[in-house]
Amino acid sequence: MDMNAPDINTDFSRPIMKAAIYTYYGPPEVVKVTEIAKPVLKRNEIMVSVHASTVNRTDTGFRSAHYFVSRLFSGLLRPKNKVLGCEFAGVVEALGEDVTSFKIGDCVFGYDDSGFGCHAEYKVIAQTGAVALLPDGLTFEQSAPLTEGSHYALSNIRAAKVNTGDRVLVYGATGAIGSAAVQLLKHFGAYVVAVGGTAHIELVKSLGADEVIDYQTQDFTKTSRTFDFVFDAVGKSSFGQCRALLKPKGIYISTELGKRSENIFLAMITSLRRGKKVLFPIPTMQQGDILLLRDLVQRGTFRAVIDRTYPFDQIVEAHRYVESGQKVGNVVILLPTR
Repeated sequence: MDMNAPDINTDFSRPIMKAAIYTYYGPPEVVKVTEIAKPVLKRNEIMVSVHASTVNRTDTGFRSAHYFVSRLFSGLLRPKNKVLGCEFAGVVEALGEDVTSFKIGDCVFGYDDSGFGCHAEYKVIAQTGAVALLPDGLTFEQSAPLTEGSHYALSNIRAAKVNTGDRVLVYGATGAIGSAAVQLLKHFGAYVVAVGGTAHIELVKSLGADEVIDYQTQDFTKTSRTFDFVFDAVGKSSFGQCRALLKPKGIYISTELGKRSENIFLAMITSLRRGKKVLFPIPTMQQGDILLLRDLVQRGTFRAVIDRTYPFDQIVEAHRYVESGQKVGNVVILLPTR
């Protein structure tokens, strides 16, 4: 890419935009920044000039196709959606003919893991989709990472039917999903025991955890406590390891398929039995969920933890860092503004 070239799309009428695309599965280097056609706006859609997005585990998972099952959604041999990115924050620049919920100039944030397309200068999304006005006082950089980790956390919390007073263990409480889960669980009234590393104990406490287990000095599976819900937000444990931690009707959920995709199999088997269960819910996010997050942010009870921010032309480096497994919270991408 020519680093001295001027930013494109200074004229909104131009039919092209800058985007990060991948045309085949593989390592971070398969992602290339180039120019492609702008998306076509439908009657019920808004077009957003994207100012910030993220690179997250969803993006790297689809890009690498490490789990072959992901190709059932993204394309068997090659990716169908060549532009990744499921989170965005930006400014509404055009409206479809039927749009009444937004106006040009609105600052918005949102989530789309079916169409993706947020690693680009422009993103279209239905006005009824997972999109809402930016929380008051937040920047685009702070708003873009509010949704992806929350989408997994919220779906899993609801699947486990967490009630006020339930005791929940969150393993991997410093990632995008785990840090969102701790805060959302507190919103729903749970007692949260979070597992994190030595360097991040204070961070996890600041998110509202009632207790923190340092996995570097203590084996969390040896705790004498039992839980209504054990949530592995990084996919590094197993039902077998955590079974003793569960109450007689406790729920175990992992964000990963597990060894030899065992979590899908265990979810089917344990559903036929009484007692401890494995669940493997398919996460979704609706506009109501986005509005809930916005409300919690404005109440001061929810925030996105940000590890690093990269300029758009360093998106490959962002993929590498996310894939290293070392990130804390979220990795944000800032797109060139016009």
